[in-house]
Amino acid sequence: MKKIHAAVLAMGFVTGNVNAADFSFTGNFEHDDEVQEFNFTVTAPMSDVTLRTWSYAGGTNAAGAEVARGGFDPIVALFDGSGNLIDQNDDSGLVLDPVSLAAYDSLLTHALSAGNYTATVTQYSSFANGPLLADGFQGTSHTNFSSRDSHWALDILNVSSASIGASYISETPPIPEPESYALLLAGLGLITFVMRYSSRKQMPA
Repeated sequence: MKKIHAAVLAMGFVTGNVNAADFSFTGNFEHDDEVQEFNFTVTAPMSDVTLRTWSYAGGTNAAGAEVARGGFDPIVALFDGSGNLIDQNDDSGLVLDPVSLAAYDSLLTHALSAGNYTATVTQYSSFANGPLLADGFQGTSHTNFSSRDSHWALDILNVSSASIGASYISETPPIPEPESYALLLAGLGLITFVMRYSSRKQMPA
């Protein structure tokens, strides 16, 4: 398992719901195709839960800490306790990066019933394959974090508890080279020929 260098900044502030709080996490990726999971729990019968990143454009997170701009373009995905994909978001359009003038931080808000959930942060364009978390992620075609840096920052708001989870590299299946396809087709053709030849030999004269 890849070691993650991440810091939980603070458990947040009690909100309107009983036992609900805001949690802020920060860290850095070491690979363009990294996936960072977060686990959280909702105990209220229904809660409006928000997932928000800050690292692309920068800003002040729920813990009151200043987050620097300049991080990679993030994607946030949300899964239920059985690993079913609920939703994912790439760009919120809320806050402009003062340099790139793009609003590429992510935002998701959903009314969630009591239960356990998983959120993930990935780099664009590594969307969840879905419909299950176990189906993995697409991986990104971008390298070197698109000439930005590797830091991320995520708030998980209005939940009972939250913690940082597993971190891993999303595996994208290799695309066979054209020569591989040719060899495969040639092999299938040879097998078909042999089977037909054998069948003819076994037929009575």
